Amino acid sequence: MRKLATIGAVLLWSTIAFAQDRTITVASTTSTEQSGLFGHLLPLFAKAEGISVKVVAVGTGQALDIGRRGDADVVFVHDRPAEDKFMSEGQGVKRFDVMYNDFVIIGPRSDPARISGSKDVVEALRKIATAKAPFISRGDKSGTHAAELRLWKEAGVDLSAGKDNWYREIGQGMGPALNMASSSNAYLLSDRGTWLSFKNRGELAILTEGDKRLFNQYGVMLVNPEKHPNVKAKDGQAFIDWLVSSKGQDAIAGYKVGGEQLFFPNASH
Repeated sequence: MRKLATIGAVLLWSTIAFAQDRTITVASTTSTEQSGLFGHLLPLFAKAEGISVKVVAVGTGQALDIGRRGDADVVFVHDRPAEDKFMSEGQGVKRFDVMYNDFVIIGPRSDPARISGSKDVVEALRKIATAKAPFISRGDKSGTHAAELRLWKEAGVDLSAGKDNWYREIGQGMGPALNMASSSNAYLLSDRGTWLSFKNRGELAILTEGDKRLFNQYGVMLVNPEKHPNVKAKDGQAFIDWLVSSKGQDAIAGYKVGGEQLFFPNASH
């Protein structure tokens, strides 16, 4: 009996050790982490596939650089031009659409730039610049930061003239940027998902939304194991396959905060 118990303990330990070995690293954005999406998805994936996921939540630019170094198995980000560059360099195996939401301009209810109700994001940014109203930029080479810079460029606004005056780059993620905007009654560009899960709103509210230029697509890529042999290609691909499967897509659609859906699945089956 004692021998059988010992064998059983060894088998149990081996099973646990094997399960622990099945861990992948996903470099992703702060919006997927701080919105609570990963907290919802990853336990479902682990239960379905027996694979745990370690998330490194940084800006999209940093996430892609982590992939370039081979320090992640999968990248899950939201900056299509940067993703296409990553793929053209041979750093990724294949890119998949996963889900989308949108960006919104958040600002104080007092709205000194008078942009409330506008759907034209470019005109809203011009008004903020003209009013020299405080604006918080993530300034972290994230997907949100890249989108913001593209919009400022389209608006024809020279940001160098506003830096350290009304325009402030903080080099941090979406949550800290929202907290800073709340404490200083400033404007900022946010993804809707993080905004909906954000509690410390103070006087902030959504002031500009609905412009097609605010569309926010997320994509996922397996880091190329031919460039980085340490990549756990089989388990990394299992995560991607689950995300774009009907089960993963349903799980994304099912994540809500206060009854509002944060992300909308759009993987091609």
